Amino acid sequence: MSDLKRTPLYDLHVALGAKMVPFAGYEMPVQYSLGVMKEHLHCRAAAGLFDVSHMGQVVLRSEDPEVAKAALERLIPQDVLGLDEGRQRYGFFTNAAGGIEDDLMFANRDDHLFVVVNAACKEADVARMRAELEPDVTVKLLENRALLALQGPKAEAVLAEHHPMVSEMRFMDVATVPIAGAECWVSRSGYTGEDGYEISVPVAAATDLAKALLEHDDVEAIGLGARDSLRLEAGLCLYGHDIDDTTSPVEAGLTWGIQKARRAAGDREGGFPGADRILGELAEGVARQRVGLKPDGRAPMREGTALFASVGAHDPVGTVTSGGFGPSVNGPVAMGYIETAYSEEGTALFGEVRGKRLPVTVASLPFVAAGFKR
Repeated sequence: MSDLKRTPLYDLHVALGAKMVPFAGYEMPVQYSLGVMKEHLHCRAAAGLFDVSHMGQVVLRSEDPEVAKAALERLIPQDVLGLDEGRQRYGFFTNAAGGIEDDLMFANRDDHLFVVVNAACKEADVARMRAELEPDVTVKLLENRALLALQGPKAEAVLAEHHPMVSEMRFMDVATVPIAGAECWVSRSGYTGEDGYEISVPVAAATDLAKALLEHDDVEAIGLGARDSLRLEAGLCLYGHDIDDTTSPVEAGLTWGIQKARRAAGDREGGFPGADRILGELAEGVARQRVGLKPDGRAPMREGTALFASVGAHDPVGTVTSGGFGPSVNGPVAMGYIETAYSEEGTALFGEVRGKRLPVTVASLPFVAAGFKR
């Protein structure tokens, strides 16, 4: 793994006994001594600390902040101009064909926008923003900040011991907060379905901050394995699996992320890549859509499993895009794309696993109710 990058917390991961694996060009911890199952359940019951420093942290800045907001709206179908200071939104870059190039979070931090993008896509994302936004908007990829996520029902109590104001934050609030002696950019958000925070911290202070949080009895280090099972139970998409550059936001069930201002008859209708397809699908529907799936029995149905309408059907009606065992539901869970005619909750289907057609039922998402503090 000599050609892989390392996050600022690499040495701490090794000291904690992490099993390191390649992920998105980095050496990342897939699990620690607890193991994936116990890490997952600990995060659901208490608080888990994740290293997400491999993700891209980007600042967009212009002399007039409204210029940066309007510019970003040319690349994403979200309402950036209407986002209040101190608030964050989920968004996605779209392409001319209406597919999703990456999903992201963006925050209004007064004189600049703070954007967090996926690790595997960050070079392409930064290049896209520079090509489309500069010179009116300065696009800066931050190399001097790490990113941690503290997730779980006890995350608020843990972080409030370092600064009580974090208890006042609502889901998707952002604020600058001094924690463990460092200036941190904190958002009340995460990708586990649990309440929690993402914390951008200067690289020089990252290890000390992580250690300070891990000293709390309610906090355990959590690896990529549990992060994946947590987000799957929460019905959250993983880029490159559940969404990609051919998948539209409407097919993916992400239309909640397109605000009224950018839709048909909105104040700023369209004006983003792929608007014709996306607005057309919002009006007319789609031929396939993302659904939850509950396999019968205990055997998971993994990514790539073909789905059929009957045991003897010749042609598949869908495919699993994410699948595994859900520790919190004590059984296998999956997501995938199904022809719309078969997408109603409760529809019985069959997944082909090692040459056998096994029963699976279309289920509502999420599998575990979200714990966000609204």
